[in-house]
Amino acid sequence: MRDKNGFAMICVTTTDKSFHWRSALMALAIICFHLSFGLACSQPQEHTAAAVNPEDSVSMMTSYGVNTLISDSGVIKYRIVTERWDVNTVRQPSRWEFMKGVFFEQFDEQFHVQAYIQADTAWYFDQQRLWKLRGRVNLRNIDGLIYTSEELYWDGIRHEFYSNVFSRVVTPERTMEGTYFRSDENMTRYTVSNSEGSFLASDFEDSEPTDTLPNKAQ
Repeated sequence: MRDKNGFAMICVTTTDKSFHWRSALMALAIICFHLSFGLACSQPQEHTAAAVNPEDSVSMMTSYGVNTLISDSGVIKYRIVTERWDVNTVRQPSRWEFMKGVFFEQFDEQFHVQAYIQADTAWYFDQQRLWKLRGRVNLRNIDGLIYTSEELYWDGIRHEFYSNVFSRVVTPERTMEGTYFRSDENMTRYTVSNSEGSFLASDFEDSEPTDTLPNKAQ
């Protein structure tokens, strides 16, 4: 006989005590067999984690409190100061990350400071030798030029700066603002397109009298 759960039921009617105990043990063994068989046949539950996203790859190196010198072609040209520096070669393209801000100093061959750059966040794509500076970007060179923007790219192959967002350039002679900026690394030859600001008469090839100069440059 079986109960409503499908387990075997053993009925003992004899008065033989030894036979009674043997029958009880046999019934217990049969019940245990059914229980173990039922557990073994149940479907195992898999515990899996989500796939790893390549963009979640951790950095291979993280440095804190960095103050280091960087050389170019065997000559020390830059100093980098940052609170945190991550190097990630797994993500494509590989990059250095400065998520806590970065400060640069640029030197000449005599190790004199020629310019400095500050940014809230920065990435350096080492294979392209390209810096991407974001946040409050500030640059100042030895001639007193001050550049500010929310984004600036620094191309180490072409040796130039450029930006496609609003930029402001202030020099001792003039102030310019525009949505496109390009310059050499020394900030001595630069272009500001779609700009407006104050200019000198010498900024125009065919200059007008100073008091009638337009305040916009096309």
